[in-house]
Amino acid sequence: MLKLLVPGLAVNTLSDIDFAELKQRGIRGIILDLDNTIIPWNSPELCPEVLAWIKDLPGQGFKVCLVSNNGKRRVKHIALQCGAPFIARALKPSRTGFRRAASVMELHSEAIAVIGDQLFTDILGGNRQGMLTIRVKPLAAKEFIGTKITRQLEKVALRLLKATGHL
Repeated sequence: MLKLLVPGLAVNTLSDIDFAELKQRGIRGIILDLDNTIIPWNSPELCPEVLAWIKDLPGQGFKVCLVSNNGKRRVKHIALQCGAPFIARALKPSRTGFRRAASVMELHSEAIAVIGDQLFTDILGGNRQGMLTIRVKPLAAKEFIGTKITRQLEKVALRLLKATGHL
């Protein structure tokens, strides 16, 4: 179980992700989490730098899909800013949302990278589906109350992963 929490890559920010390395690994699609990955929790707008980063992905040869546990209205609002398809109420870490995103992008799991800030939703779900997972540090400390609780478990898991040499 612990290995399912290990991200394929770990970076500080989105801009630390190397597109050339992803291409070299055969990645052609990117699944992006919303809250505290591309946008601060509960924020209605993307910052210009992140929006430019996302809009640059197709030019780099990547398909993009937003996958979030948030409701349709909020996810659609952000997706329209990005010009990307989306999966709302994804039930991460369930495989369902990840499978739907793969279908939307018309790609196999092995050709997709999942970028997110949470081990127990983004990383666990992406790993269960056989996708490359990339963990970014959360954008902000402000979070949904349920996420705050999960973060405490995440701290313990990160310590265990480091102690066992997985990180």
